[in-house]
Amino acid sequence: MAGEGLLRVEGALECIVGRRLNRFVVEVLVEGEPLKAYVNNTGRLLDLLVEGRRGFCTVKESGKTNCRLFAVEDQGAGAILDTQLQMKAFEAWLNAGLIQWLKGWMISRRNVKLGDSVIDYLMRKESEHAYVEVKSAVLRSDKYALYPDCPSLRGRRHVKELTRHAIGGGKSIIVFMAALPKAVAFKPNASADAELYSLLLNAKKAGVEVRAIASFYDPSTSLIRPYNFDLKVVL
Repeated sequence: MAGEGLLRVEGALECIVGRRLNRFVVEVLVEGEPLKAYVNNTGRLLDLLVEGRRGFCTVKESGKTNCRLFAVEDQGAGAILDTQLQMKAFEAWLNAGLIQWLKGWMISRRNVKLGDSVIDYLMRKESEHAYVEVKSAVLRSDKYALYPDCPSLRGRRHVKELTRHAIGGGKSIIVFMAALPKAVAFKPNASADAELYSLLLNAKKAGVEVRAIASFYDPSTSLIRPYNFDLKVVL
């Protein structure tokens, strides 16, 4: 950690993005040496994983890949690809009380079963409980952060379960992590998944809270920097 609510990426290295070997592995150059880098984001990331683009990675101690590609340069800073890093940052901000609309809420459990899905968090505030799902939105369209960048069956299931929970009187929240610089708003990518867009509209009508948080990776300090904890959501 580096200051209240700020997350530092230890051991961050600059690299150059090379060939994409498969969905989760991309070749990178670190000081001219070709290495295999793991990418844990399930999106296609076609606009970010471009050969020759500056990236940022950390060395892995074991496994079939040498390092982990966690961010790629975007508009002078870094778009955060690593969903685990996004979650760590979210938890750091939550614990520091920086997310005003989640003030007083605490994580009760992680990876909680809800219907046919597993939701990221069950949170509590006094006697109240809420299911909270966090989604990575790193696709850019001008100044908008978008999700998803490809059809997402898993995303649809999550939205359906959270909607059912809300209709039944429970509290449900979907948080989109707009993990790229200079975003002015978040909006669903209807062109990639029209059904998911429709489900989000229904979820909102049913009482599901749809929120977004904007952040980016700052390579000059190796910090994950939040810049809008209540980014505008355009549905």
